[in-house]
Amino acid sequence: MFHSMCPFGHVVYNIYLVLTTVGYFLITAPHPSSGRSVCLSLPGSAGDNVTVSKIRSSYIHSRQEKSVLDGRVEGVGGAEMSADPLLEETLMKRSQQKRLTSPLNYKERVFVLTKTKLTYYEFRAEKKFKKGSIDLQKVRCVEIVKNGGGVVTCQNKYPFQVVYDSGTLYVFAPTSESRNIWVQIIKEEIKENSVIVAKFHPQFWLEGVWLCCRQTEKLAPGCEKYNLFGDISRKPLPPIPGKDSTEKCRRPLPPPPPVHDPDDDDDNDDDTGGVEEEEEQQEVVIALYDFNGPEPHDLTLTKGGEYLILEKCDINWYKARNQYGEEGYIPINYVTEKKLGNLAQYAWYSKHVNRVKAEELLRREDKEGGFMVRDSSNPGTYTVSLYAKSAGGAVIRHYHIRETEGCPRQFYLTEKHLFTLIPDLIEYHNHNAAGLVARLRYPVGQKDGLAPSTAGFSYEKWEINPVELTFMKELGCGQFGVVRLGKWRAQHKVAIKAIREGAMYEEDFIEEAKVMMRLSHPKLVQLYGVCTHQKPIYIVSEFMELGCLLNHIRQRRNTFSPGSLLSICQDVSEGMEHLEANGFIHRDLAARNCLVNDALVVKVSDFGMARYVLDDQYTSSSGSKFPVKWSPPEVFNFCKYSSKSDVWSFGVLMWEVFTEGKMPFEHNPNHEVVMRVSQGHRLYRPRMATPNIYDIMQLCWHERAEERPSFSQISILISAALEEDSFSSA
Repeated sequence: MFHSMCPFGHVVYNIYLVLTTVGYFLITAPHPSSGRSVCLSLPGSAGDNVTVSKIRSSYIHSRQEKSVLDGRVEGVGGAEMSADPLLEETLMKRSQQKRLTSPLNYKERVFVLTKTKLTYYEFRAEKKFKKGSIDLQKVRCVEIVKNGGGVVTCQNKYPFQVVYDSGTLYVFAPTSESRNIWVQIIKEEIKENSVIVAKFHPQFWLEGVWLCCRQTEKLAPGCEKYNLFGDISRKPLPPIPGKDSTEKCRRPLPPPPPVHDPDDDDDNDDDTGGVEEEEEQQEVVIALYDFNGPEPHDLTLTKGGEYLILEKCDINWYKARNQYGEEGYIPINYVTEKKLGNLAQYAWYSKHVNRVKAEELLRREDKEGGFMVRDSSNPGTYTVSLYAKSAGGAVIRHYHIRETEGCPRQFYLTEKHLFTLIPDLIEYHNHNAAGLVARLRYPVGQKDGLAPSTAGFSYEKWEINPVELTFMKELGCGQFGVVRLGKWRAQHKVAIKAIREGAMYEEDFIEEAKVMMRLSHPKLVQLYGVCTHQKPIYIVSEFMELGCLLNHIRQRRNTFSPGSLLSICQDVSEGMEHLEANGFIHRDLAARNCLVNDALVVKVSDFGMARYVLDDQYTSSSGSKFPVKWSPPEVFNFCKYSSKSDVWSFGVLMWEVFTEGKMPFEHNPNHEVVMRVSQGHRLYRPRMATPNIYDIMQLCWHERAEERPSFSQISILISAALEEDSFSSA
């Protein structure tokens, strides 16, 4: 019967199993050359549960006389190699990382199931076309997906899911029969797995939410009981007749030994058991700002436009494609991932704004219903700051966005109005005050439309042609030489430092500059590039309109509130936190080395450059170079620098800010400062610093470096202090 029904020796594609009413199992497959359906039949009964091993055993028995499947026979009596395909079919899969369902999200792949893996290929089942693989031992659930009446935009309309240790793979079959075969046969192969889930999600994860239970955590536990031995599309499968209980305890067959293929010598199979697919790393982003790429290899961005990420080149630049198929490099900080619940894509969200700055911005806007959503002092939580006018004058209220306990998680400002997503909450209160002092009518941002600095003017552009620089007015004279306002290519305002000869160790600095230019953060002055092919060397950096922090606070003495001064310290701590996270030591943190822009944002400047200074102010009696009045004992005694020595300097900077620009140890020369600090003497508490703020300074001045807080801890302490009513300007 078997031979007469299948007289060709090719791989069987698109296998379908059907139990007939007369007690036969039919296996149908299109002939590889003619495309006509070929049918294989096996005897069975209506109550029989045909397993893969039973079908394969029949195949192997027949192949003793004639090869039916293009595979290797491991032995007689049904023993098979785990690499032999159990099923093979062209199906569709949905991309793992994308949140929006559209034709772009689906890929046609050749799926191959073996005893140990589910693998999929592009074009055909050959190693060089392999796109991904899942180790069956790591599969936790396989089941059909109920679509809940929604529209499946994929051409294959019958989805099923494979849940494994690190994600969910959605596969789409062309027919219901095909889907059921895949689900049941994979279930048969994973039934001994120890990681099978008790509950699963019967519907899709889509746009940041489970459609079945509305939970917004992708790793949230399932909401429906999972039956490994059931078929939710049909009645439950009966037990396997005559199944020996000892068979369950039989150890699985070992994987086959590798077969040498000369063509594979240069291939690297990095399969680690999870889904490995280069295309899965692609994501869609939305442009937050316009970007007119200055170089031919750049891609122009239009605010609000959508772009497909092709390559993540480094920590500051992506390679992307627009809707017209044009490709080029874009700055990472100009885009945000397009996904439901990502707040960065909304005009009302301001990530780097604290309570004091929020109040300043809202008062400056002076509009009824002006509001912003900002990060709270507790990581992962958010606050709505709202401006309203009343008979008694303007008032600002701060509302914490709260979450319900349990699943599904919901957000609210007032308990009667719950929402699955924060954007839905904001939209509702845009039309209804519902317990707030006003409706959320006008989004207020920090310097709306002001684009951030980029790490270099273009990807891998560090050396700047001095011909492209226009020199304008002199801004001042620093440790390295004259600083001038200028323009790059007559468009971008920049600060140009001309390094006077003998002011620094130039060769060492040029190497370090490449590292410094990669450090990009909203609270760091951006280094754009250098001109090193002539004398003097030029350093081209971000232009900060209000200049040096030290001069800024001295010139505006008696105009700052304690909250404004603490907000300045927070800006500096956030910039230093980024340096700390990247293992970069400033070595000369002080108010003179921070700059202020016209949005009153303070940024850390000149990080790492103290090593290259030739100046007596930085020299102790022993000949070592450091800013003495800002340095801790380990620098005095051992010239030992670390992020914790920067923390000490930050404490002195806080003292400078809260004294509105006084010189620390103003009556003591450097050698006396070394002696007094070594003996335990510390700077006094400034008049405008509360005891809590002075406590932070003293934590920074702990004699033992390891006892000082990190900058991340300092940022949390300052953020918490800024949320206190005592620092509010309301």
